Amino acid sequence: MDLAELIGRLQTPVIHYGEAFITLGQIIAVPLVLLIGWGLAKLIVRITVRRLEAGGSSADVVHLARRVVYILALTLLVFTVLDLLNLPLTAFAFVSGAVAIGVGFGAQNIINNFISGWILMWERPIRIGDFLEIGTDRGTVESINTRSTRIRRVDGVHMLIPNSALLENTVVNWTLVDRLARCQVRVGVAYGSPVKQVAELFMQAVVDQPEVLSDPKPTVIFEDFGDNALIFDAFFWVNATVERDLRVIRSNTRFRLEELLRENDIVVAFPQRDVHLDGSLRIVSE
Repeated sequence: MDLAELIGRLQTPVIHYGEAFITLGQIIAVPLVLLIGWGLAKLIVRITVRRLEAGGSSADVVHLARRVVYILALTLLVFTVLDLLNLPLTAFAFVSGAVAIGVGFGAQNIINNFISGWILMWERPIRIGDFLEIGTDRGTVESINTRSTRIRRVDGVHMLIPNSALLENTVVNWTLVDRLARCQVRVGVAYGSPVKQVAELFMQAVVDQPEVLSDPKPTVIFEDFGDNALIFDAFFWVNATVERDLRVIRSNTRFRLEELLRENDIVVAFPQRDVHLDGSLRIVSE
């Protein structure tokens, strides 16, 4: 078989639709175009991601860029294949209309989550690495997908939350603007303790923690005269990424405070009750 005969066979119509037709060469060219085009898309994505990471871009920006490039590449491939097969877009008008009606009635939640996912990636109210509080659950965002967002809770369990739920419900983002968080530690000392000294020791216990920021300045407040104790509160700011960090800092502050109070013979208060017995009462038996 010579070259001219091979070219002739490749140009032989195989599928007819109206006055148009699809040749054998077009059918063979389609998978090649798809394979080469997808390979080029992956290469472009790899180069784009490498440059963004080298420029110091955040993880969510890299994630968004990767998705945009893939969608543009897929759209370009679809139009290229349609043009290669000489298929006009009007041929899919009826099919697309039926699909749109079916999607409108049967896939409202999917479309809602899909659009919400793009809103989250474009507006960036929630980013990869943010620490969120959703109801009673707290965790770190690991990925924002087109349908759901994956969050790793503080106990290590992964959660898949629909994107629409993140836009429609109240979400507390601890790290939206910065990673500053205010901590509070409370202690009650026995009545009769030197309150001025207690305040100084409390401040020392706070300042001794390396994670505590000097600006804003820590504050110790004599909060109240309690039923069984004199109540003191300390407020201070730290840079924290997860709730575990805050709990560890508060715990270390309490350890240090207990040590300082014990060294200065100041008693941490505990509930006490005085019981008075009336000896004048007598039990009379018949």
